[in-house]
Amino acid sequence: MTIIVKPNAFVTKEVMQIVARERAVALSEREWKHRLAGYGYSIRDTVDGKRVLETLPHRVELCELPAELFN
Repeated sequence: MTIIVKPNAFVTKEVMQIVARERAVALSEREWKHRLAGYGYSIRDTVDGKRVLETLPHRVELCELPAELFN
């Protein structure tokens, strides 16, 4: 498994495409999180109310997720 320590814009863009595609297919937020775990990603809620995409199992933060994915 690849661990992205310093993500660049290209990698982040590709990962966000996967995240958005899986959200469109998933019927619920729970299913979406399960599908992302299959790709090696998780969603973490921050103290200030934002949601962050992380890698599994190392919990390396990749990017903040846009709010429109959660509507």
